[in-house]
Amino acid sequence: MIKSHRALYVSLLVGCALSTGVNAAPDVAGMVKTSAGSVVIERAGKRIPAFVGTEVLVADKLRTGENGAVGVTLADNTLLSAGPSSTLVIDKFMYDSTNQTGGMSINVRKGTLAVATGKIAKKTPESIDFHTPTSVLGVRGTEFVVEVDGGSDD
Repeated sequence: MIKSHRALYVSLLVGCALSTGVNAAPDVAGMVKTSAGSVVIERAGKRIPAFVGTEVLVADKLRTGENGAVGVTLADNTLLSAGPSSTLVIDKFMYDSTNQTGGMSINVRKGTLAVATGKIAKKTPESIDFHTPTSVLGVRGTEFVVEVDGGSDD
């Protein structure tokens, strides 16, 4: 009897924690694969050095310095490569590896970004967009470069 009550109690605690999101994992979009020079991730008001292996989350802002460059591989194998003096934000990223669908929205605020699309673009290219201060780009190809001159860091 005591064992069954203990099991019920543990089940209730776990269920409550999961339903309230107490231990909910952050929305991981990808990972830093290359990093050179000055590269930081701004997350929840903090600046985190973007070392190789650092997770990139939805809503992260990546900044490269004058001598910086960063390469990020997203969960669907999309490759993002930002050059010096660049700022980009992962506004949205969702990926279901079972059926290889999802969506992403990347905001390129300044600098350069080279992109090699992954599995989402192959399955549902209409669910991907890249924003600049003056335009929205839809993806229909596999590789492209975006350059934003005189953009803002904000």
